[in-house]
Amino acid sequence: MTSKLLRGRTLSFLRWPEAIDDHSAWRYEEDGGLLIDGGKIIAAGPYAEVARKAGAGIGTIDHRPHLILPGFLDAHVHVPQMQIIASYGAELLDWLNKYTFPEESKFQNAQHGRRIARLFLDEMLRQGTTTVVAYCSVHKSSAEAFFAESHERNMLNIAGKVMMDRNAPEGVLDTPQAGYDDSKALIAEWHGKGRQLYAITPRFAITSSPKQMEMAGALCREHPDLHMQTHLSENHAEIAFTQELYPWSRDYTDVYEHYGLLGRKSLFGHCIHLSEREADALSQSGSVAVFCPTSNLFLGSGLFDYQRYRRREKPLRIAAATDVGGGTNYSMLRTMDEGYKVIALNGEKLNPFQSFWQLTRGNAEALSVADKVGTLDEGTDADIVVLDARATPAMRLRMETVETLAEELFLLQTLGDDRAVREVYVAGRPAKSAIAA
Repeated sequence: MTSKLLRGRTLSFLRWPEAIDDHSAWRYEEDGGLLIDGGKIIAAGPYAEVARKAGAGIGTIDHRPHLILPGFLDAHVHVPQMQIIASYGAELLDWLNKYTFPEESKFQNAQHGRRIARLFLDEMLRQGTTTVVAYCSVHKSSAEAFFAESHERNMLNIAGKVMMDRNAPEGVLDTPQAGYDDSKALIAEWHGKGRQLYAITPRFAITSSPKQMEMAGALCREHPDLHMQTHLSENHAEIAFTQELYPWSRDYTDVYEHYGLLGRKSLFGHCIHLSEREADALSQSGSVAVFCPTSNLFLGSGLFDYQRYRRREKPLRIAAATDVGGGTNYSMLRTMDEGYKVIALNGEKLNPFQSFWQLTRGNAEALSVADKVGTLDEGTDADIVVLDARATPAMRLRMETVETLAEELFLLQTLGDDRAVREVYVAGRPAKSAIAA
């Protein structure tokens, strides 16, 4: 791969910004440069300095006056649900039975799985998202299709075949042994192939029997370097049903604890209605609570208490995600706009630097991949997004009165969508323009 030099206004985070004027939390260059070679960032800083390191033979791709940031990360997505996004009128359990499970049964057809995987990853790149944590369907072929499409694009993605053996139609069930065997085969084939990472994926306690939960725990013990993803405390009816199915448990989280599924690479979608004991258990194990604001609002599930979870004596590690199709948009900009409103309804605020930290380094840290992506640090993979705060007439008009970087970021978050994404680079290669072509 040939070297390239990007020029623009670069922004990358060093840590959580405590306040809107916590300038030491980020690195911003009004005229910044990124030198990319072999899919990695090999120099970053003021453009003049980086250009000197690059030498005369490397041409500049000039993105001024746009912002250059790390590509966005989305910590919880359901690939098979593209064709049920915007489905009317149900809460979680009814929504699963009415829309989700019938849709996911279509993934018995491997060609359908390949088509949706291709369209899904194209959509992610259009939105500026360069890494996702994906739920495929219960069918082994759906995960194979996702990984094949991801590998072809050289994306760093984390995904797994859903394990579910009860409380769903026959077309979306496996068995404890089949779920284990298929997962083992997928791990052997795909984990660590190129930039692909595998996530052990029991859908949630309701759709996995105790025997299957044991199998998921066995996979986690056998592959301690892998991620584990599932759902937790999204909806009151879900919590009550889980307690019926596991009457010995102290609470919903205790089910996952019992089977050995908590840990630093364990990702729990939603986590809205946690007791203090459950939040302590997640905190002590280093597990990650995944905030899915558009989904939580759309399904009427509740309000994730983001700032309280961060501030509590035993704080939670938090990631943010679209959750499509329970969510309403593929854009992480739209997601953080809704997240801002959820946090406001809890009587708090999230400043724009904190939002963009969460979209980039924050999610990368939560996913344990910040050594690879989520920053513009030298030596990391060149997954990059270029944002245009004047992308629409309304944005251009508002930008006439914008005076600070914080105001510009908040504008992008509040009014931005895929139109604000000018270009996306995956391991240094332009991706959004390639899709458009």
